[in-house]
Amino acid sequence: MRSVLLAACLLLPPPLAFAEDAIGPARIVSAATGDWDKNGVSDLVLLVAPPEGSDEDNGVYVYLTNDVGRLLLKSLIPDKVWGHFGLYGQAPSVSALPNGSIEIASHNDAIGRDRWEQKLTVAYRGSEFVVAGYTYSSYDTLDLDNTTQCDFNVLSGKGTANAKPIRAKGATIPLKDWSDEIGQRACDAR
Repeated sequence: MRSVLLAACLLLPPPLAFAEDAIGPARIVSAATGDWDKNGVSDLVLLVAPPEGSDEDNGVYVYLTNDVGRLLLKSLIPDKVWGHFGLYGQAPSVSALPNGSIEIASHNDAIGRDRWEQKLTVAYRGSEFVVAGYTYSSYDTLDLDNTTQCDFNVLSGKGTANAKPIRAKGATIPLKDWSDEIGQRACDAR
């Protein structure tokens, strides 16, 4: 993981690397490389903490490598992913999936009785990053019968919630327009 973060910092274009409110290594929460646009060249995604003192959530920065090998910022989505870097059980992450999609994970494994995990699968479609899948699980530490398991294909509208089929209208929703309530509504539509 440290090598991916170091590579991310070294590969940032100079205007972003040295700007007044620069991303800088201290604000990078998680990073992953993969071929998002399926052109045979590795691209980069960063999960970036908001500036000090901000009450926003983490931002998603997606870079695509151009034809001369330079990373170019394709998508910057501020205030998108909940989580607290440095707090045990609440640090969000990004990872590359084998199919070329991006997985964005957030969770609460430490505070309160309601524990949960959420994963978004983000795919590059039609020159835009869209939410292709939503997975959510939760449990109550004091009421072990109070659990939720949901896996929903946003594009097709099909999925399962607590081992029962669910169906909603399939949609192509850009990551910038996604809200967690969209996934929660689909998981509740049994």
